[in-house]
Amino acid sequence: MNGKADIMNELEFEVLDQIYFVESFAKIQQATGIDEATLKNTLKIMIEKGWVKCFLNQFSEVVSSTEGFEENFRNYYYLATKEGLLAHNSR
Repeated sequence: MNGKADIMNELEFEVLDQIYFVESFAKIQQATGIDEATLKNTLKIMIEKGWVKCFLNQFSEVVSSTEGFEENFRNYYYLATKEGLLAHNSR
């Protein structure tokens, strides 16, 4: 992606603030106060942009696709990628 698609919006910025380290969905939601559906969609978009990685637990990375995400997003852990951190810090 390029251009406006790579510009980080406020919601994405707020979420990335919480995932400099591996964090659970519940902890991100608690820290941000974002409703479940909005947070799920934001994380999914950020995974697709390459800004976030998704893990089964704090040590095992999930496959890079978002297949199965709809059913399992609450159980996953999330971490900003190098690309996500660069986008976050250059804002």
